[in-house]
Amino acid sequence: MTVKLRSCTNPGPLEAAFFNRPADTVARALVGKTLVCRVSGGEQALMVVETEAYLGPHDLACHAARGRTPRTDVMFGPPGMLYIYLVYGLHWMLNVVTGPCGYPAAVLLRSAGEMDGPGRLTAALGVDHDLNGKPAELQTGLWFEDRGAAPGRVIATRRIGVTYAGPTWSRRRLRFVLTPSHNRPVRMGEGINPGCGRTRSACP
Repeated sequence: MTVKLRSCTNPGPLEAAFFNRPADTVARALVGKTLVCRVSGGEQALMVVETEAYLGPHDLACHAARGRTPRTDVMFGPPGMLYIYLVYGLHWMLNVVTGPCGYPAAVLLRSAGEMDGPGRLTAALGVDHDLNGKPAELQTGLWFEDRGAAPGRVIATRRIGVTYAGPTWSRRRLRFVLTPSHNRPVRMGEGINPGCGRTRSACP
């Protein structure tokens, strides 16, 4: 598959083809890209520095492992759709659907810019359920751009808070972090579980 990217001088939103790949491929590729959100008449642009991949129904840490439900219906839609849900009754989680239409997989945006933690990120951008099921594009008011190479390197480590999924899936290195430029700690097992909404802590 050819992934169409814009030039960094006039990037424009990443197109659906970018997201029409396996979740782990997209999760790694999104690190270093720019998350843009229209806020109060302006635009806020943040470099994505931390993501997690949820691979589909065989991934026991993924919502899709429980089948198709009213909440997960968005995950079965086309790539590039926003999947947003509430965790712990407090924090909205921002995800983007990946892979072909009909296959439920997604990438969680854990951190971008100085917003460290998925709940803090959505709170800072004013993201809530109103964007659920909408495409990541200009008309929606939230999209992704490629503005050139990110500083630092991307490392892969275990997802946070998914021990309930069993030893195989909790040990998979499906969390991708930009380091060391942002000096972010590589947390191995605490915080919110972005895959299913369970928590190990009340704070993301």
